[in-house]
Amino acid sequence: MTAQGADVQAPSGVMGLEELLALPATVNVTTAARALGISRDKAYELIRTESFPVRTLALGGKTRVPTAELWKVLGVDGGFA
Repeated sequence: MTAQGADVQAPSGVMGLEELLALPATVNVTTAARALGISRDKAYELIRTESFPVRTLALGGKTRVPTAELWKVLGVDGGFA
């Protein structure tokens, strides 16, 4: 497989650019971990130790990750100025 832009499929389990750009405004920790290429358990460990690379939001007992901030960490342009 050759790398020729956004048409390249990501390795199994890792999100491709098209999937990243289709995410809603916030995502759960499992989805954010997948986007970052780490395990869910590692993501929660990083959150507990305040080392997660993206700000998280505690909403009603659930932890959410703002997608725009996730894109920024990943170097993805979500089309916003």
